[in-house]
Amino acid sequence: MRGGLKVWSYADPPQSLLQHRHWRLRRPDGSEDTYQVLQAHWDGHAMRVELEGVADRDAAAGLRDCEILIERAERPSAGPAEYYREDLEGFTVRNTEGALLGILQYFLEAPAGALMVVKAGDGREVWLPGTAPHLKRVDLALRELEIDWPADF
Repeated sequence: MRGGLKVWSYADPPQSLLQHRHWRLRRPDGSEDTYQVLQAHWDGHAMRVELEGVADRDAAAGLRDCEILIERAERPSAGPAEYYREDLEGFTVRNTEGALLGILQYFLEAPAGALMVVKAGDGREVWLPGTAPHLKRVDLALRELEIDWPADF
């Protein structure tokens, strides 16, 4: 009622967003604004957040379906065998038999885990699993991903 927000986090771990005091929010139309986090806590499922300048229910409703962006400089470095998804966009995707499946466009979060949205050579958009055990190899030098998935699925 006073502009509080309920936020679902796809970060790993989810509550790691609480480390950041400024959030850049991208609306579905692509516009962005930066907000200072005044109060936030993790309840085990979602975050309860109060942002500066969001003082009532209408202002909070205006932020529905926003994406929270954290500046790259504020994020921790990826560890060994860890990658930021955005760094893999544009990579060639092949299956374990070497068949070209397409080019990774972006990731989607789904209930069963991340999906890779891949543009196939014929222009179709294909959704493929983007996590273990299906994602087998990331080759940064070749800008290539290997996935255990049939070419004709």
